[in-house]
Amino acid sequence: MALQPQTPRVNFQTALAAPRQDNLATQSAGLVPQTAGLVPQQTPGLVPQQNPSLVPQSTAPAPQSAPAPQSALVPQTRAPATVLGRGGDNYPGRGGDNYLGRGGDGYRTTPATQLGRDRRQYSASSDDNTLTNQILMTDRSHERPYDVPRLSVKQVLQTIEAILARVNKPLDIHGTVVPGGLVPATAHVDTLEHEKAIHASLSSLQDSIDVPTSILNEISSEILSKSLTGVDASKTTMDILERVQHYDWDEKVVLALASFAIKDGEFWLVAQLFTTNALAKAIGLLKQMQEILERSGTSLKPKFEAYNNLVRAVLKVTKIIVHLQDLHRDPHLTAEIKATSPTNHIPTAVYWTVRSIVVLESQLLGITGSDPEYVTEAWELSSLAHKLENIYNHLEENLNRLYQLIQKFRDEEAFNAIARILESPHIDNSKPLRVLFYKDDQPALYDGYNKKRVDIDVLRRKVVILMISDLDITQENEYLIAHQMYSEKRQFPQRPESQYEIVWVPIVDNWTEAKQLQFEELRNGMEWYTIYHPSVVSPIVVKYIRHQQKWNFVKKPLLVVMDPQGKIVHTNAVHMMCVFGSAAYPFTSNRERLLWEEETWRIELLADAIDQTLLNWISERKYICLYGGEDINWIRSFTRSAKEVALEAGIELELLYLGKSKQKERVARDIIRVIKEERLSHTIDWNLIWFFWVRLESMWQSKGQLMSELSRANFRDDNIKNDIIMQGIVSLLSFGSSDRGWALIGLPSSDMSKGNGDHMLKSMNDFKIWKIRHNETGFTPALNEYLLGVYKSAPHHCTSLILPATGIMPETVSCAECGRLMERYAMFRCCTD
Repeated sequence: MALQPQTPRVNFQTALAAPRQDNLATQSAGLVPQTAGLVPQQTPGLVPQQNPSLVPQSTAPAPQSAPAPQSALVPQTRAPATVLGRGGDNYPGRGGDNYLGRGGDGYRTTPATQLGRDRRQYSASSDDNTLTNQILMTDRSHERPYDVPRLSVKQVLQTIEAILARVNKPLDIHGTVVPGGLVPATAHVDTLEHEKAIHASLSSLQDSIDVPTSILNEISSEILSKSLTGVDASKTTMDILERVQHYDWDEKVVLALASFAIKDGEFWLVAQLFTTNALAKAIGLLKQMQEILERSGTSLKPKFEAYNNLVRAVLKVTKIIVHLQDLHRDPHLTAEIKATSPTNHIPTAVYWTVRSIVVLESQLLGITGSDPEYVTEAWELSSLAHKLENIYNHLEENLNRLYQLIQKFRDEEAFNAIARILESPHIDNSKPLRVLFYKDDQPALYDGYNKKRVDIDVLRRKVVILMISDLDITQENEYLIAHQMYSEKRQFPQRPESQYEIVWVPIVDNWTEAKQLQFEELRNGMEWYTIYHPSVVSPIVVKYIRHQQKWNFVKKPLLVVMDPQGKIVHTNAVHMMCVFGSAAYPFTSNRERLLWEEETWRIELLADAIDQTLLNWISERKYICLYGGEDINWIRSFTRSAKEVALEAGIELELLYLGKSKQKERVARDIIRVIKEERLSHTIDWNLIWFFWVRLESMWQSKGQLMSELSRANFRDDNIKNDIIMQGIVSLLSFGSSDRGWALIGLPSSDMSKGNGDHMLKSMNDFKIWKIRHNETGFTPALNEYLLGVYKSAPHHCTSLILPATGIMPETVSCAECGRLMERYAMFRCCTD
């Protein structure tokens, strides 16, 4: 939209015919546009649920007010209502002095004008809907005849961009041409670079494009004839939309822009070649190009800049309209996704873009066909560019929202595809492994033993254990267990249970250079396989690994098992590996269940793989007493009393100190030293004590997980009460959570007695009381009977049970001593000892 001198109406024909002095007289009469009512402001009266920048505005005339303060952006004298490309004061979406839906100074909210403004808003809403309906009525794309072929929108738009590329030049052509044809050296260099960029853009185009040239000529003729006869821009825009009624909305706007680009390109081509080409010079002389070029750096410079800015805005909006329409045609997108980013604003955006094209071509016609003083004012083009910028921002929000939904949809599809592949059997594990690890067809793994990069084929048809962790892994229990298992595998490589491989997969949220160096240092110190680089694990795979319903990796390392057919058969086999060792091979959930079904609560379950001495005692059928605690006085009293009872009862009893859960190494070593010096009992190294309690926690996790899956409900105290093994595990973990002493006594493959330190010491001291029952029923049954009475007669007790926060967690647990439900607390612990 472009403002032009007023009453009587001046068009290009009269401007060309009128004497120069008449034009000057018109100017001296004070008919130059003013700022009053013309400065862009907040738009009142928007239609509900429509973007303000997309809705054509009110036709109601606004009350006049005092002129606004002077601004460097707008002329400072008032103009009548007639505007270039508009007829009178009545055109759709605007009335009187209203420009782009703003009326005079009436848009300012003051008590005196508020009521009038509210009435104008009501009128604006009605007019907005009227114009929107008029725009939609021009569309007949759903009735497209067979002889109206589809437009190659992207190719045509790419060609248009090459033509209009000059608007993005560092220095416009009109700023580089000087009288005499001399061009500054720096500008010449910029021009050459610009030409190279255009040629590069054009080189990717096809040799020919199927374009409806007749439509382009009709659009151009429509704008030319209507501009010269003074028809307003809105009417011209509607007529253009009627001419392209059978094309889609993106095709409509691209055709209109192509028509303009041809005219724009022709003008700038002559301007560019005017000083160097004879034919261009001849044409330029007839078009008075010399005068235009001379004014291009002076009086016309602001108008050229506003013109170029509006061209850029038109091009931006056109491109995003094309992009949105293209996305909405994608057959792979669901209707729900498309509905979240509706295209109902696109027709209005097309209207304003075509209307801007009409103004631009009228402006170009004014520059080349009439006195330059009669072209549209720069501020008016800037206001229209601002309008298009608002439209672009709204469409960009829609586009970004659509992109997010598309990305979410694609991520969900990829996630589900990964789930199907990993949770189904295949001929071998090659496909699942390539889903997990992929790096541009490059070897994705690193062989830590041979120190070289290898392809995933080295894992084909093998049991693969994926060790998922962060970079702080070397001190984790899971790492130490896997290291022990792998060392055993290396020692006996031909055993059937050694036919598996471990692959370390570090998962880190934000990779930095320091973390990369840490990863490489850890990788080089491992003997098993690792990923070669973190990038081989895609973000979707990481999402799958972290998903709560899949592998649920948070912080604690996981040992995920893939069978030779590529199916995930265990999402964390670390606990069964810790409990059963190599007997757990091939580390499936079924194998874990079978092992627990064969197991009973016996000394062999607790003593397995801890120390060879224990295994010897088991084979010799000796009574074994496992005890612990940190009270050295209790340890002295209990061991001496237990030895005396064994001697009096006539049984062979061996005692072994096993400390407590989470015991500090320094404390444990001091106690072990005293026990050895005073020969109180047998001891083992602190590392084996640590492993005993870690293995006991793994029993809790492994057994509890199976019970939870079988019950298909929440893991509760009832599950524990009905399982003798879980009762024993809970009791020992309760003893290990306390600083007090504890003890467990039993024969191999028989019942066992267990109790806290005070109760066990009292029972040993009172052996004479239950000695008769020992002779009748045996040592362990008699001891259990007496312990039950001790529990009942004890005045009070305080029992704790500390369980790891990760893994299985029951809703309720009964006390191991009295059977009452225990209170539940959360504990946070940090121990670097």
